[in-house]
Amino acid sequence: MRDVTTAQPLDVQPTPLALLLLGREADPRSERGVECPGDLPSPSDPDLVARARAAKEKLGDRVFVLGHHYQRDEVIQFADVTGDSFKLARDAAARPEAEYIVFCGVHFMAESADILTTDAQAVVLPDLAAGCSMADMATAEQVAECWDVLTEAGVADQVVPVSYMNSSADIKAFTGKHGGTICTSSNAKRALEWAFEQGEKILFLPDQHLGRNTAVRDMGMSLEDCVLYNPHKPNGGLTAEQLRNAKMILWRGHCSVHGRFSVESVEDVRARMPGVNVLVHPECKHEVVAAADYVGSTEYIIKALEAAPAGSKWAIGTELNLVRRLANRFASEGKEIAFLDKTVCFCSTMNRIDLPHLVWTLESLAEGKLVNRIEVDPETEKYAKLALERMLALP
Repeated sequence: MRDVTTAQPLDVQPTPLALLLLGREADPRSERGVECPGDLPSPSDPDLVARARAAKEKLGDRVFVLGHHYQRDEVIQFADVTGDSFKLARDAAARPEAEYIVFCGVHFMAESADILTTDAQAVVLPDLAAGCSMADMATAEQVAECWDVLTEAGVADQVVPVSYMNSSADIKAFTGKHGGTICTSSNAKRALEWAFEQGEKILFLPDQHLGRNTAVRDMGMSLEDCVLYNPHKPNGGLTAEQLRNAKMILWRGHCSVHGRFSVESVEDVRARMPGVNVLVHPECKHEVVAAADYVGSTEYIIKALEAAPAGSKWAIGTELNLVRRLANRFASEGKEIAFLDKTVCFCSTMNRIDLPHLVWTLESLAEGKLVNRIEVDPETEKYAKLALERMLALP
């Protein structure tokens, strides 16, 4: 691969399409998948609300709209159910009478819904550009090459893959083929415990931070038990000895939003809000998790704030749309809820699902036009479903 760090800069003006794909007003500290414009996008034309409502009413029970917690409010208002990615996929599977499943989330979530629903149902993603930077950090080709490296090191037969729900159908299928399971941020510990009953080592895909935090914080392993496999380096940047000594082989992937939070963010908010409780998602870096007061999944965060006493202060390290929604929800109870980072950032790929895209989708379906269908091929679906079923069978 050409070393782009030494290449001469080209005098090329970015096109509007390039600016759209790259994200306008990008914060240089942020990573792919994050925009930091200083505030959330302005609401869409209010006329679109009436159009969305009319199209949804016309479709009736034929459509079932799923809204991920990280969606903006103007989209969430039309969701029949809200939740995290796996809960929503299961909710879709529980509605076999719905002809159309409109998933207001990102691509890997819609894939999971297609895997778990019937062939008679069509899963639709309002904007096909709504991807996930973390899921994109592990491709089928890269993971197959990693398995070859493990085989050459003589450890593949000891390794059980555990893949985070936030992965593509291809990675879930790889996991199913190789005897592994899927996990969510809620059941990662149970998944790792199960995997260690099957083998001596775990290949954790694609989020290094959830894997490390679960192994070290929840299961008592040491940081030395973990090695980081970098798919962009020969042999993952690891020696055969390192692979033989490791218990956790972590894929070099991360959530671009949660990866922004730092120990400095924690220290700053403690200085600004004396008595604050810092609550972060386990996709945050290990040092941030160690500096926080509480750590848990999206559902854990919501329940913790529901149970929090009036007058308590909270700084939340997760996606901005959810934090703002929670802050508004609990303001009347005297709970002060702030975003952990001073710089306002949200997941730009999740925010591609806006009201204009939802209206176009619903109106198209109401007119009998099937748009933006997400379909997983039968072979991939077979093994991905096997991995998901192993997770469902966890004690």
